[in-house]
Amino acid sequence: MPHLHIEYSPNIERHVDMRDVCQAAWEAMKENDLFPLAGIRVRAFAADHCIVADDHPDNDFVAMTLSVGAGRETSALKAAGNRIFSAVQAALTTPLSTSHFALSLEIREINAELSWKDTPIHARLSKR
Repeated sequence: MPHLHIEYSPNIERHVDMRDVCQAAWEAMKENDLFPLAGIRVRAFAADHCIVADDHPDNDFVAMTLSVGAGRETSALKAAGNRIFSAVQAALTTPLSTSHFALSLEIREINAELSWKDTPIHARLSKR
């Protein structure tokens, strides 16, 4: 289970294709042996209502949260986070070149006892 949730200000789509951002993150995640392909999810949602920093009309953000199952070493998660963050930075070079943009990534470990799943995708992909 590596699920990447990307929340963003709607105006960012003036500068980038969010599908490209999702693709860059997904590529970085699937190239990492730490994450099983069947568990990878990348989802992006525009914030319908947001105020960013000083409420300047040009302010935009992309905030990412990666939820992972328990049991991975912190150093491995940090390396994976660095790879994902770098890939997304490369996809966001235009907004990052302005002084009106904020990019963030946080990794959260999920307590297995408080997480329910029913995912036949895993069985299908394990047969490859």
